[in-house]
Amino acid sequence: MDLDVFLSAHQAEWARLEALSRRRRRLTGAEADELVVLYQRAATHLSQVRSTAPDPQLLGRLTQLVARARGALTSPRQSSWRDAGRFLAAGFPAALYRMRRWWLTTALVSTLLAAAIGWWIGTHPEVLPTIAAPEELRGLTRPGGQYETYYSSHAATAFAAQVWTNNAQVAALCLVLGIFLGIPVLWVLFQNVLNLGIGIGLMSSAGRLDTFLGLILPHGLLELTAVFVAAGTGLRLGWTVIDPGPRPRRAALAEEGRAALGMAIGLALVLFVCGVIEGFVTPSGLPTWARITVGIVAELLFLAYVYGPGRRAARAGEIGDVEAADRGARQPVAA
Repeated sequence: MDLDVFLSAHQAEWARLEALSRRRRRLTGAEADELVVLYQRAATHLSQVRSTAPDPQLLGRLTQLVARARGALTSPRQSSWRDAGRFLAAGFPAALYRMRRWWLTTALVSTLLAAAIGWWIGTHPEVLPTIAAPEELRGLTRPGGQYETYYSSHAATAFAAQVWTNNAQVAALCLVLGIFLGIPVLWVLFQNVLNLGIGIGLMSSAGRLDTFLGLILPHGLLELTAVFVAAGTGLRLGWTVIDPGPRPRRAALAEEGRAALGMAIGLALVLFVCGVIEGFVTPSGLPTWARITVGIVAELLFLAYVYGPGRRAARAGEIGDVEAADRGARQPVAA
């Protein structure tokens, strides 16, 4: 083999293969086909050089070129800032809108249950000794008690981080445990509702319900909404195990599972906002009406995000899953 002739004959092909292998943006269909063809040719050229003219420099170049091309063909697509922007602008709000019946129902039932627990405790004094000793209850509910000092017991930054971590764990549990038919999700949700109901009942029995609501509402509106969203999504995932609809069960679980993973990322951002409000606004010296207004504004912005961009994206076909090109092929099924 004449190496000079061989190089001049294939130099342009190798240069084009290297350019396609290093391409950062997504290849078009024609470019992907071209990459496959050039990769196969380069692999053949490498085999020819090895067997007839094992020039070390050329062997090293072709080996590196073939390896890079193989990586471009077989490695998963790398995420980019474009993907993050698409997720926040369309994927996450569309998933929230698509799941709205699940988490709105969860929110309604949970709120009514917490209110019922709080009313029962607040109107039945005989229940109080079963919750804690009288001196412990006084320590919780008196002015300057634990319910009030809880929000200012640590530095704001550390407290916000702690709150964010705890709430993110609760949301993640609801999303992950949904696969077990949603039953563990109901338990996690009930524990949170029970704690809220007990707080309402104890402060109501002490005649300080207004103080409790002034402390819980600034961050609690958005925080509880995020927990309800996570629980509703987990319950939806559990129901998919039972009734996947017209999709094969494996495909349905994969689709809903990816959407739940995206929901976890989005809710972590929402809960970060809640942590900031709880760490810096709730214990602040602002008037109660101002602190509650911050919570209401945050909640309204979230709902506007769901019913504005979320509804538009959902109607355009967005479901909160990864892009169609990154999903596995789905087998056709009878309707």
